[in-house]
Amino acid sequence: MAATGSADHSAAPASGRSDRETESPERRAGRLRERVYVTFTALAVILALSSYAGDESAANAALTLAITVLGTVTAAFTAELISHVVAHATLPDRDELRYLISTCVQALGVIVLPLVFLGLAGLGSWELHRALRAASTVLIVTLAAIGYLGVRRARIPRRHKFVLLLVLVALGLLVVLLELLAHG
Repeated sequence: MAATGSADHSAAPASGRSDRETESPERRAGRLRERVYVTFTALAVILALSSYAGDESAANAALTLAITVLGTVTAAFTAELISHVVAHATLPDRDELRYLISTCVQALGVIVLPLVFLGLAGLGSWELHRALRAASTVLIVTLAAIGYLGVRRARIPRRHKFVLLLVLVALGLLVVLLELLAHG
């Protein structure tokens, strides 16, 4: 989740601009970082469930995904809260707490489509293995999109952005491969 160390996470106010447009780079990075964590967690769960798709119901798969991701986000929030207290010797102010909570809630958005796919499988519209495959595809595309969002503002040549994005995708695929090896 977003680091709350000594960096200033406050947004620089600007008249007529949304909070998103004025959000500090540290906060934007924190939001992207949390989405990466949640996406990898969801992908790991989906890949593990795919190994046992014949033995699972769509409802159990959806419940497993939701509980695991909610647990991950809760743990990340707790870690951020503790690290803030350690770094600043005080509780987060209202703005920082709102940022931490909104970052967690927004990160949960990455599992909406996978849950919809599992819901369709539960209704009998899809077979569970197809829903899990679609969910893993969406999560991999999500990782690529997050990588793009992270790289697009970098002040490096376009070719370096492209190479960096390829490296990020390759690392994402490596994680998928490791998960597949772990779950046979």
